[in-house]
Amino acid sequence: MPKVVTWACVMATLLGAAVGRAGEARHWAFVAPVRPGLPPSKSLTASAHPIDRFIARPLEEAGLSLSPRADRATLVRRIHLDLTGLPPSPAEVDAFLADNSPDAYSRRVERLLASPHFGERWGRWWLDAARYADSNGYSIDAPRQIWAYRDWVIQAFNSDLPFDQFSIEQIAGDLLPQATMAQKIATGFHRNTQINQEGGIDPEQFRVESIIDRINTTASAWLGLTLGCAQCHDHKFDPLTQREYYQFFAFFNHCDEPSLPLNSAEDTRRAAEIDAAAARYIRELSEKTPAFFDKSMEWERSLTPEASQKQSQEVRTIFSLPPPTRTLEQRLVVLAAYIETTPENKAHQAALKKLRASRPDVQTTMVLRARATPRRNYLFVKGDFTRDGGEIAAGVPSVLHPLKKPAPDRLDLARWLVATENPLTARVIANRVWQQLFGRGIVQTENDFGTQGTKPTHPELLDWLALEFSQPSVPGAAPWSFKHLLRQILSSQTYQQSSRVRAEPASKDANNDLLSRQNRLRLDAELVRDVALSASGLLSTRIGGPGVHPPIPDGVMSLGQVRRPWNVSEGADRYRRGMYTFYFRATPHPMLNLFDAPDAYGVCTRRPRSNTPLQALTLLNDAAFSEMALGLARRILKEQPATTDALRLEHAFRLCVARKPSAGETDVLANLLDRQRAAYRTDAPRAEKLVGSRASSDPAAVELAPWVIVSRVLLNLDETITRE
Repeated sequence: MPKVVTWACVMATLLGAAVGRAGEARHWAFVAPVRPGLPPSKSLTASAHPIDRFIARPLEEAGLSLSPRADRATLVRRIHLDLTGLPPSPAEVDAFLADNSPDAYSRRVERLLASPHFGERWGRWWLDAARYADSNGYSIDAPRQIWAYRDWVIQAFNSDLPFDQFSIEQIAGDLLPQATMAQKIATGFHRNTQINQEGGIDPEQFRVESIIDRINTTASAWLGLTLGCAQCHDHKFDPLTQREYYQFFAFFNHCDEPSLPLNSAEDTRRAAEIDAAAARYIRELSEKTPAFFDKSMEWERSLTPEASQKQSQEVRTIFSLPPPTRTLEQRLVVLAAYIETTPENKAHQAALKKLRASRPDVQTTMVLRARATPRRNYLFVKGDFTRDGGEIAAGVPSVLHPLKKPAPDRLDLARWLVATENPLTARVIANRVWQQLFGRGIVQTENDFGTQGTKPTHPELLDWLALEFSQPSVPGAAPWSFKHLLRQILSSQTYQQSSRVRAEPASKDANNDLLSRQNRLRLDAELVRDVALSASGLLSTRIGGPGVHPPIPDGVMSLGQVRRPWNVSEGADRYRRGMYTFYFRATPHPMLNLFDAPDAYGVCTRRPRSNTPLQALTLLNDAAFSEMALGLARRILKEQPATTDALRLEHAFRLCVARKPSAGETDVLANLLDRQRAAYRTDAPRAEKLVGSRASSDPAAVELAPWVIVSRVLLNLDETITRE
């Protein structure tokens, strides 16, 4: 039977929505947090950690208690992975197990917080929210240079840059007085938007699309609000109006999108001189031989659509113009492209190559910069930028604290986001840090603190964490310090609990919402690679620099609209950490994609954790993991020479999961080793094929091959890719 909607129903719905909006100012997330008192506990002493006090009360009400601490081998691996993303070596585990001093754990935490790899682990977390990638997106998905922003994020976490300053520099670093190079690089946060390079597009449309992306990303990353729902109309659930959306839009409308040279001024000047000389060469060539223009037109007409798309954005834009309307400069640009892809111009190509031989390799990064001439701001009727709904000035949502400056700019917005009066930012970020360490946030809808989001499971704890982050109670602790917040959480028994499932809590709290144990977490995609590289002994620990190209399956780069080269990195770059893998949005690295890395098309505040057969097949058979298994096998034989299989298996097991294997686990692996050893003794060519061309002349190939098989199994263990 069809559903009948009466006018009375419509009016009731509208009235209810209006009443809801009028009352939303009292929604818990829009009220500034107040530091709560510590709740009493029957099971804990008055000196117990504040976090444990907040967790213990609801557990006691349910007749439950915290789990015992995890065993020390598990605990040391947990903090290494959570703080650096790399597992501890057997020597590091042994040193921790042998250290019986009361502060052994806290000293290890401090050492890891000071590690240069801390910034890589937590920088990757922030890059998810910043939708970082190494390509432009859309169908062309051309590569871009913005890795300097990624490196800025790593350095910011390593130096414990206070989160308020960390935020201000990304939102408006270019507007700071006497802005440094680093502060300008930080504005690359805004340049992680996609760029459409297709021919015939409306540049204004996609400029507006980029601003919309910046608005929605900023609101989600800092405020945990779905402000984007107000782009076309007032928000259906939260007290956010469409007018306020375009007040927010106004902060980002007065911006240009340049690239910032990273080289010295001298290198930049020299490169510009050589580029000008190459342009003169092309111009003089056209003046001497005007027929070159006709040849370039013939070449243009002969290009297939795929070949046209491989040209630069500038050339494709000119292609979209009727030839009679093109300026001389535009014709010269096309002529230069013709002289560079065609074989009949080898002499001119050689001359240009010689001219450019001494050109410095100028690296750039994408930044945002305030315009000298502001643009007009207006409301888009129904979200359509072509429909002018009247002029609007910059402003912020009225449901939050006011921005009192009469004519605010982007720097004022940045300071407003991290003001102590802001009820959201500290809560949102503290909640996401908690989510990283426990698998779920105290507010499980970490991207929506509005009225449709879930309520916090431990509201007092969330407020305590937020205020401890922004206004710490510990003497000497700096405000907005990530490292201080992590110290507080990691020093609690709640964090240090075993992740083993106990019968009674499982029956009363099946989802572990009350946190009667730690949660087992499958490692993020990049860390799956990092752990395998570390165990194999192949890992390059160099930090920063342009993206690298580890091995990928054949044919991957032909899946997008434009087939792009993937020149596999050699030497140490082949074994860099996963976060440095060059990431195309349209054709992402298959292993990272398979293990749920974000697609970087938009802000990602929580990664899913899937479990598929393809993941196991990748860990067993992917070329990169096969190479890591070979490295692990070589490492086992090198580091445990002239010893028993049992000791070698123990060493291999510890390299992968930190703990020693049980007797049963050793028996299973020893049986596998014996069977493989017997098989390869009768088939030496197969052994040599397995260990690869680099070892084909190695007389020990028959002994190495069985250990490669064992290594494949160890790298494929659920425990290897899991943080207990």
